[in-house]
Amino acid sequence: MEKPIFIPMLSIKSGTFNIDFYKNVFGAIELRRFSNDDGSIHVSELSINGSMFRLHEEGINLKSPLDFGVTTVDVHLMVNHVDSLMAKAIEFGASNVSPAVDYEYGYRQGEFTDPFGHRWVIEKVI
Repeated sequence: MEKPIFIPMLSIKSGTFNIDFYKNVFGAIELRRFSNDDGSIHVSELSINGSMFRLHEEGINLKSPLDFGVTTVDVHLMVNHVDSLMAKAIEFGASNVSPAVDYEYGYRQGEFTDPFGHRWVIEKVI
């Protein structure tokens, strides 16, 4: 590999079976999944428009943001249609943190928290 590839890993609660939120909202494609004996997700590799990220069930040193009521990392995603993606996220169970607005630094952006506790910043250069 010539260049490093950044692959964020988001922790999810143990016993999670359904991650359709990412497929329905972002059009994510699941590339690979490793399941536990009960069929719950241990690790899922997904791609949004060619950018990979992973979901991994929580463990000893990996906790879901739902355990703390807050996340320490915002996931930023550049899209062409901020408002429609924000609306779709809310439709599929996200909590609105900040509606999409135009900022003086040249971005239109809004924020939501997905059903697994991760905060997303959806943005577009205007």
